[in-house]
Amino acid sequence: MLLEQYYLRDGDGIAFTREQASRFAKAVAGDFNPLHDVAAKRFCVPGDLLFAVVVAEKGLHQRMAFQFSGMVTDGVTLHITSPETGQCALMDDAGKGYLLAECDGDVSHDEALLHDLIYNYVEFSGKTFPHILVPLLEKKQVMINPKRPMVIYERMEISLDRIDLDSLDLEFSDATIDVSGKRGEVFLLFDLMSDGVKVGQGKKKMLLSGLQPYDAEVVAALVDDFNRIKDSFDAANPAL
Repeated sequence: MLLEQYYLRDGDGIAFTREQASRFAKAVAGDFNPLHDVAAKRFCVPGDLLFAVVVAEKGLHQRMAFQFSGMVTDGVTLHITSPETGQCALMDDAGKGYLLAECDGDVSHDEALLHDLIYNYVEFSGKTFPHILVPLLEKKQVMINPKRPMVIYERMEISLDRIDLDSLDLEFSDATIDVSGKRGEVFLLFDLMSDGVKVGQGKKKMLLSGLQPYDAEVVAALVDDFNRIKDSFDAANPAL
């Protein structure tokens, strides 16, 4: 699978370089969060890459829920525990957990199906900002802190009616936001499709903190910066 270029095998574990994680964020997910920049002081591996590695390594289960509990930086060796008990986790050598995956139902290791889920989901997830998040924040008249944007990927879950599928696509269905003071919870809902037929659904939850009163000019500048950085990356990497 093409995903293997975005992580390293380290004995019985896996690890990520800054370059690998940053390229995945930008080239695959279209995610230009500054936390994923190679030179970022508080660099972290994208949560979507952690999700993708677990699915690639352990297969697609009929029902899966991913709970993120820590930020992974470069050079940390992680181990994926067995899903035979209904759960698998990404843990470091000290036993610290970063991702817990709950697995249930039938499982598929078909590479084409795994590829469909991983790349379609990650592409959808990467469109959260600005396409989905900005209109939601405008409705609530709040915005993220432009100097320190804190958007945390907390949980994602999927449920499939069956696993014997030839293909798998994803369609965005709805998004909601709950705001309490300077904190917010965002829920993204999507349908899982195969040959035009709905075969399942999923939900992603994100946490926002440090919210501020909405300023249209500041938000427009943030979106302009995002588009400028994306356009610059795309122009420098036309083959991706």
